[in-house]
Amino acid sequence: MNRTVLKLFAWAIALSLIGLPIVGVLNGWFAQDRWPIRNLQVEAEFKHVNADQIRAATKNYLGTGFFAVRLEDVRAAVATLPWVEHVEVRKRWPDTIEMRVLEQQPFARWGDKRLVGRTGQLFDAPGGEAIPDLPQLSGPDAALADVIGFYQKALDTLSGSGLALGGVTLSKRGSWTISLADGAEILLGQRDVDDHLQRFLDVFPRLAAGRGTNTFARADLRYANGFAIRWLPAVAPAGAPPADKPAAPAKPSQANAQAASPDGFSPLVPHPSSLGSNA
Repeated sequence: MNRTVLKLFAWAIALSLIGLPIVGVLNGWFAQDRWPIRNLQVEAEFKHVNADQIRAATKNYLGTGFFAVRLEDVRAAVATLPWVEHVEVRKRWPDTIEMRVLEQQPFARWGDKRLVGRTGQLFDAPGGEAIPDLPQLSGPDAALADVIGFYQKALDTLSGSGLALGGVTLSKRGSWTISLADGAEILLGQRDVDDHLQRFLDVFPRLAAGRGTNTFARADLRYANGFAIRWLPAVAPAGAPPADKPAAPAKPSQANAQAASPDGFSPLVPHPSSLGSNA
């Protein structure tokens, strides 16, 4: 029995002596300067991230032994660069690191400085302020997914209405505001926002036709049974004769009379049947 144990012990030592150097080399424990990395091959868009930035981030790993280079360290070094979304790294024998770099694709602006990526994450990046035609989203960071979802829903709802969506805002109190591309605002409040917006869009074409313009500064939809609009003056066509002095507005009936809102909105439009007198 003792002899068998001794033989097994001897074999274990022999295998360890043979295998340890191999494992050590493969893990970079020994021969760290052997088979150095000499080449870096990068697949990237090079739109916001350039080759010089990637080369600078990986220069400390070039010249290191093939088995001593830790790919996670290389990946992490490049991932910290602005505009980098994802990095894939692998080694190719005997002296090459291959890398694939995906850049951030901005979907929208978030607040004053940050951007929203295509996968819904926030990021800071130099030069982002120069990118045109991005919607403006705002709200608490924790509500990012809700704001993106509401923006997508509002985009579908406004489709075909003639009103171009510019962005949406969620206040700290949970109140929604839609911003149009021309600078107008639609105040929706906290409750029944989908119903209020659809009701506004159903009657807005008639309101705009009656006034000869569809441009307004602000529409307040936070009322239970109607909304109020602050209109912008219609622009007369070039060369058109001046319009006659408008008649005094009709006095609203007692049932429909509403006080104007504090910031100067026109009287409340309670329902489509009274558009003629309250628009």
